Amino acid sequence: MPDSPHLPSRPVPWNYPRRRLPPNSATNHDDQPLPDIPTLMRAVEANQRKAESLEREYIYRQQNRLDQRDSHGGVKKSESHDFEVFWLNGVQIHRHVSKDGKPLTAEEQKKENERIDEVVKRARERRDKADSQGKETDSHGRDEITVARILELGSFSNPRREIVNGRPTIAVDYLGDPHAKTRNPGESAIKELAGTVWIDEQDQFIQHTEGHFDHDFKIAGGLAVDVKKGTWFKASFVKINDEVWLPGSIEGDGHARYLLFFSLSGHFVSHSSDYRKFKATSTILPDFTAVPEPPPAKIEH
Repeated sequence: MPDSPHLPSRPVPWNYPRRRLPPNSATNHDDQPLPDIPTLMRAVEANQRKAESLEREYIYRQQNRLDQRDSHGGVKKSESHDFEVFWLNGVQIHRHVSKDGKPLTAEEQKKENERIDEVVKRARERRDKADSQGKETDSHGRDEITVARILELGSFSNPRREIVNGRPTIAVDYLGDPHAKTRNPGESAIKELAGTVWIDEQDQFIQHTEGHFDHDFKIAGGLAVDVKKGTWFKASFVKINDEVWLPGSIEGDGHARYLLFFSLSGHFVSHSSDYRKFKATSTILPDFTAVPEPPPAKIEH
């Protein structure tokens, strides 16, 4: 999730292209057994960890838009923020570059660079501390929830094959266990979650995911986690340069807050584009190599 304090740009259609494989089709693999779900999910986790070195070679543009609603459901305020997403010293960075279509001023850019320096510093401190305690963390040093732990917080079921964006996927449903014991606010949110994950069968990578919350819940009186019933999200990933899967689009609607890391109140849309390879330097400005945009999604009939 973005390290920037700004939250959510361009609306993205969510008629996500997918279809079930018809019986006896040339692309049908129904004669092959479906994989064991826990084994598949652990393979996905391992592949995504291995691919991190490739992710660090890319920079892309992320355009976010948030429409905040009033008590009657109408839009009371809209704001947009553009970011450049890349890795610096082992930390994934979201560099704020514009607000409501206007580039940051020189003074704002200076403050943003100072913020990034602080983000990297704190992330490395948290990682060092977590390493000393034998904990697994993300690039920012925050607790990482493994597949093994997710399986303890709920269950995957109903595996089936579907075509998404022209590629065979394994779709599986997830349902959290509201009675599962949790260790942190992130786990508490996962155990309340219901949704579906589409996994690219060839690459064993997550291609699309959708989730929703069926009731209100709070932790620490809403200070740690506060989610309203009906809140939902969708996220897609695209294969770039035929070598790495990167974020494509994210959409969410409702009310949800997780500590200081994430906040949503209204309708949020994020679209990533302009994927480029780069060589990280000691400065914020990398060396770029253009990468072709992925083709638009197509529905197969």
